[in-house]
Amino acid sequence: MLTCKEASRLISQRQDRELSVRERLALRVHLAVCGACVRVTEQVDFLRKALARYAGRGAGPDDNG
Repeated sequence: MLTCKEASRLISQRQDRELSVRERLALRVHLAVCGACVRVTEQVDFLRKALARYAGRGAGPDDNG
């Protein structure tokens, strides 16, 4: 089974690349038993969505808001 450190690494990496079947399965098993890593996943997802919304605002040098 994955450690929390390994799970955190995979949670982060899945934002940038597709995890292998083995990695996805190991992460799913870990998340089934580790509430702390579930919260990390929720936080990473929240930040990713917030950054996407911010980037979609067109926040360039001429933007006032």
